[in-house]
Amino acid sequence: MNMSMLTPHPLELETGFPLRIYPSQAGASLAAEFQALRSVVEQSLERDGAILFSGFASDGIEGFQRFAAAFGHPLLNYEFGSTPRSQVDGKGVYTSTEYPAHRSIPLHNEQAYTNEWPMRIWFYCAKAAASGGETPIADSREVFRRINPALRKRFEEKRLMYVRNYGNGLDLTWQQVFNTDRHSDVEDYCRKRGIQCDWNEDGDLRTRQQVQGVAQHPRTRDWVWFNQAHLFHLSNLDPDMQEILLDTVGEEGLPRNVYYGDGSPLEEDALAEIRAVLADCEVVFPWKTGDVLMLDNMLVAHSRKPFSGERKVVVAMAEGVNGNTLFTPK
Repeated sequence: MNMSMLTPHPLELETGFPLRIYPSQAGASLAAEFQALRSVVEQSLERDGAILFSGFASDGIEGFQRFAAAFGHPLLNYEFGSTPRSQVDGKGVYTSTEYPAHRSIPLHNEQAYTNEWPMRIWFYCAKAAASGGETPIADSREVFRRINPALRKRFEEKRLMYVRNYGNGLDLTWQQVFNTDRHSDVEDYCRKRGIQCDWNEDGDLRTRQQVQGVAQHPRTRDWVWFNQAHLFHLSNLDPDMQEILLDTVGEEGLPRNVYYGDGSPLEEDALAEIRAVLADCEVVFPWKTGDVLMLDNMLVAHSRKPFSGERKVVVAMAEGVNGNTLFTPK
């Protein structure tokens, strides 16, 4: 369906975070209103960071896929992922992170642990949970402003190094992460992106990558807190799990961990401060079945609350960015 050929109707906008858009005509679809919706996105997304489209008919996951793709950038494959996802019907559409319902997922910007990430990300609520299951958001510009300047400077200057060990029943396998079973494909992928990769004698893989702790948006020029240090660090796990993993595989064998870019350890108090700032900036809103949330991935972080009952939220991403080409601190 060519969305640009459909006649738009007026929309109702509700300011806030996220900016909310509703159809003024009951039963109006995302497809029918696309021209007007795209105009709002072009004017508002890089100001507000987050837009919630609520009350529109979406034509299910296929309609969501067409809606996201209609903004003009091919939908991205989920490459070098850190969490389990599955592709669903519709090219470029994936399940949201497949973690158990009782677990929360901390606030994060998608793929901020590497040097390539999507600029835009959409979430479609195909079925809202009976209880919980919200997708909270936070303004990454505000997080950047609230972080202690001395800590912010360390993250700017020293950058971060993410270390991952794949498989062993503890995390995703390298075959899942790199979408291949060929060592040469993995090595080629890593070489092109500045990722150090090492194979042990059992054929298991370890990667190390030094990337940004903060970043500057290429269009708005806003500085944002842009990393997943608080999520990758061992301290994100409960104490019992930390002890089990250290006793079993040691620090070098942890499924994932993060250090300053020079390999020195992150301070526990720094990580506690980061988590406190993120908690203070978190904004929670309820999902309604059929809602679509669109984020500028650099300007807004997202997370997930625990839930009960069936929940189905799918994701699409577009407009890949190479962080090596962005502005860096002086």
